[in-house]
Amino acid sequence: MMMKVCILFLSMMFLLASAGKAQPKIWDETEQEKQERMAWWTHDRFGMFIHWGLYALPARHEWVMRYEKIPVEDYEKYFDLFEPDLYNPREWAKMAKAAGMKYAVITTKHHEGFCLFKTDYTDYQALNAPLCRKDLIREWVEAFRAEGLKVGFYYSLLDWHHPDFEIDRIHPQAPKDPKDYKKLNKGKDMDRYREYVKNQVTELLTNYGKIDLMWLDYSYPKGEYGKGRQDWDSENLMKLVRKLQPGIIVNDRADLLDVPGGWDFSTPEQYKVAKWPERDGKKIPWETCQTFSGSWGYYRDEATWKDNRQLLGLLIESVSKGGNLLLNVGPTARGTFDQRAQERLAGLGKWMAVNSPSIYGCTEAPAGFDAPDNTLLTYNPETNRLYVHLLDYPLGRLLLKGYAGKVKYAQFLHDRSELRFGKANASVTHKDELDEKDILLVLPDVRPDVEIPVIELILN
Repeated sequence: MMMKVCILFLSMMFLLASAGKAQPKIWDETEQEKQERMAWWTHDRFGMFIHWGLYALPARHEWVMRYEKIPVEDYEKYFDLFEPDLYNPREWAKMAKAAGMKYAVITTKHHEGFCLFKTDYTDYQALNAPLCRKDLIREWVEAFRAEGLKVGFYYSLLDWHHPDFEIDRIHPQAPKDPKDYKKLNKGKDMDRYREYVKNQVTELLTNYGKIDLMWLDYSYPKGEYGKGRQDWDSENLMKLVRKLQPGIIVNDRADLLDVPGGWDFSTPEQYKVAKWPERDGKKIPWETCQTFSGSWGYYRDEATWKDNRQLLGLLIESVSKGGNLLLNVGPTARGTFDQRAQERLAGLGKWMAVNSPSIYGCTEAPAGFDAPDNTLLTYNPETNRLYVHLLDYPLGRLLLKGYAGKVKYAQFLHDRSELRFGKANASVTHKDELDEKDILLVLPDVRPDVEIPVIELILN
């Protein structure tokens, strides 16, 4: 009997201790407070990603050190020869703004470990590169702010140059035989590396004024010889980020998806989502990061570049599913955007100059509005306007099923010219398509001179 009482007592004590144990969280914030903090980002929808580093010299992909298994000592030649003599971030900022982008994120340090910013914790930085001698990030921040763009910092959690960063399966020097990991990592100290990361993040979020967005990249905890939250000390790192910049927005790659406040938005990379992403049955903020081609860094010989129509489709489709697009440019080793990137940005800008109301402040269409074939819908809840993006221009008429009684006025967005509409009837459509809930828009025979024409519907 006494044994049963003791067991019951211990069980109750355990349950009480478990109940009193707080769920790990990074910061306290209501859902409304989070929406207010992220309001500018949710509204702006379109940003520029910039991947720039020593990998611009080999110009064979930003992971060239990993793909070609280049030892640190051999990679040093790129540090010695890094000479961005044509670097003019004011030109970059003007091109981003003209393309319709509202914010930008730059790689302050990528996996190779080279820092574009002034840091007290390594000599492996642009300020010490013999042919550079500049804090490239300071000039960049000032230039983009001057154009009214929000600024964000990418910082790699990986560092293939740092002597204390343990070799893992992603590392350029990853061994073929798993038994060799222990030997290769002898003397390395991840505690020192974690402190290094915190020190550099502190510099970035202290020395450059207000930073709007932080991109930490990335975690790979599954399987053997990966790295996740324990390796980065992610919870304390994120607490530091929040403390230094309380209003900042942070991505989801520090392996903290189950920790409240450990991330703000999801980051599907290089693919289109099938629908608005959810977590635990709830729609979440998201942003797809995409490249013009197959590489993030400058890749001279890469030829699979997307054309303007594909890029516009990425932007529109992202917004149609409640998300953002972060579109990447990889500058050359001289500090310029190559001609292909400039042409794409100009094409985007031409379309955005007249069609941006269908992007800024827009989101997924409300229930009851289905997209006709070969179209994408976006919706502005503030103005109560629905935008129909014509991916394939119809012949004369566009059937809008279920729209009867919902539309007050219709017009092309690029010139705000009126489009007549009425209920579907037998004289203008097939009988099997007839429904009194449908309306028909009458379109001009000649397709507007716009890459993707947009119809603006002012709703009742």
